[in-house]
Amino acid sequence: MQPTISIPQHWGYPRFALEQRTNQGIILGLQYYPSGTELAEQFGNGWRYALMPNKNSDELFHFQENQIQPLSPEELFDQITAEIDFYQQQISILNRQLTVLTEGANNG
Repeated sequence: MQPTISIPQHWGYPRFALEQRTNQGIILGLQYYPSGTELAEQFGNGWRYALMPNKNSDELFHFQENQIQPLSPEELFDQITAEIDFYQQQISILNRQLTVLTEGANNG
């Protein structure tokens, strides 16, 4: 069963999704500031997003919806392909380590 989030009809639907990759980073959270509230007066009403610039970052940045730029399909493809290549290299290294480990156990 997929988890669901209910959004009140008068809020409008967010333009971006959790874990979506953008030019600013990966979306980790979103928050809605309704009109007429103190937060909306301070930061602007509507959706705000918490983004991490990259997976190794310890920083979190907050953007309004109009400040976020989605990646082009080509940029998204390149990012995902690079990540797959990185993990395939890691798997290859781990497989070699396992081979050395099991060969050593069989010889001893």
